[in-house]
Amino acid sequence: MISFPIKQMLNKVPEVTAYFWIIKVLCTTVGETVADYLNETLHFGLTGTSLVMGALLIIVLFFQFKAKKYVPSVYWLAVVLISVVGTLITDNLTDKLGVTLETTTIVFSIALALTFAVWYAFEKTLSIHSIVTTRREIFYWLAILFTFALGTASGDLSAEKFGLGYLTSIFIFAGLIVIVTIAHFAFKLNAVLAFWLAYIFTRPLGASIGDYLSQARADGGLGLGTTTTSALFLITILGLVIYLTLTKKDEIPAHSII
Repeated sequence: MISFPIKQMLNKVPEVTAYFWIIKVLCTTVGETVADYLNETLHFGLTGTSLVMGALLIIVLFFQFKAKKYVPSVYWLAVVLISVVGTLITDNLTDKLGVTLETTTIVFSIALALTFAVWYAFEKTLSIHSIVTTRREIFYWLAILFTFALGTASGDLSAEKFGLGYLTSIFIFAGLIVIVTIAHFAFKLNAVLAFWLAYIFTRPLGASIGDYLSQARADGGLGLGTTTTSALFLITILGLVIYLTLTKKDEIPAHSII
């Protein structure tokens, strides 16, 4: 039986730097506020918002997969859109279909775990330094989607269902990220595991930040509104992406591929 080698390409994702985490949190916050803005402020409704953002995500992912290397503008636009779509998936399940937040949190946890298990079974690595084939890129974006859907569900579960509030939820998820960071640098927690744990926790952190900034004071927020919050964060993301495009500070060197 003849086997054909899988064609490799340059790494399609950015290096994990401070810029990566800053933009990631900004994207997760935008995912929460933009979904609310389109759904409530512009009255698209959940179905209309889901269709529009889903179509945009498919278009951007087409260009992401077509690209031969990491392109900051395309990559981070895909992250913003997948953040919005991940939020909408959870919102549709809970608001339209009546699925409880506890159930969605459990289901998306299982879906994410299965994605990682199948990914590792095929590729023997979950490192983002190894996104050099189309199959690995498919696993990568599927995992990203489930982290966003899970983050929305767990963030809403913490802040709303459990009644902890947005600000308390921010401290909880930020604390979990600090614990993971300490475990990695002080106690040598596996780098790949530490990355994915931190990545998962940044989603509910960003969702809680978005809700805290945008929601009315009567609901435990600062009352900035989804329009102002979304605009501020999108402008910041744009500025950082332009900077990274010009400086190439977050490109993974070819020799780092594992």
